[in-house]
Amino acid sequence: MTSSTPKARPDGLGAQTTQTASADSMALRQYFAQVQSAQLSQGLLREDGGGPDTPFTADMLARNFEEIVFYNEYASALQGRGGRSPLRRWDGPVRIATIFGDSVPQAERVTDDEATKNYAKRLSRVSGHPVTTFGTPNFIVIVASEDDRDAVLDDAAARIPGITPESLNALRTLNRDTYCAVAAYASNRQSYTYSAAVAVIRAENPPLLRLSCIHEELAQGLGLANDSRDARPSIFNDDDEFALLTNHDELLLRMLYDPRLQPGMTASEAAPITRIIARELTAPGPL
Repeated sequence: MTSSTPKARPDGLGAQTTQTASADSMALRQYFAQVQSAQLSQGLLREDGGGPDTPFTADMLARNFEEIVFYNEYASALQGRGGRSPLRRWDGPVRIATIFGDSVPQAERVTDDEATKNYAKRLSRVSGHPVTTFGTPNFIVIVASEDDRDAVLDDAAARIPGITPESLNALRTLNRDTYCAVAAYASNRQSYTYSAAVAVIRAENPPLLRLSCIHEELAQGLGLANDSRDARPSIFNDDDEFALLTNHDELLLRMLYDPRLQPGMTASEAAPITRIIARELTAPGPL
């Protein structure tokens, strides 16, 4: 998640080292508090999931699905920002663990760990794909400050087979307006099936921004990889109108993990199927 305007491990909750925050970390904490305050004053960071003021049709849902699933948010060597990509998602169970930097207070650890566990249950329910917070992790959520992010990234790399500290370098240096980020990894370069992911959430974020990061980065790590300025109501839109996963976004997850779609499908291959699924999901009455 980025700002365009100012507008487990089970033992991850263990004792932390007391340390004095750096000037950079303290400045970021103040800055993000101002960002959250400004956004709330503008009616942004909504938590209602969308309502009568944010209607969408089957065609809009199908269009948003294509923009969010079949394009990249970040630059890549081959495609650049916004480049096309085949459908990507997990095949096996997703096992999430939350680990914390030494600077994160115990109260925040408890809050964020509980939020992640509750959200994992929701993701599993709405996607129909197994997402848990127990077992050997393959999706690590890091909550760390500017002062200890490097150390926790190294710790995360040591816990997931096939992930090296070097493969996480893109998460080490974040722009000032980046609240959080996620990197998902396939088992090999020819595969479009994810086998590991690491999300970084800046501990300097105030509570609602941290929670919004949990919602966005975990969903993006499942395969909703891009943002779209047209998607509404959605957290996959850099306008920050919505802080938490919306009813529209839940439908995107259901579409992504529908067995009629497969990893590696292109947008044109999937389009006839996604239009059918979108009509089914937006039809009145029980599904």
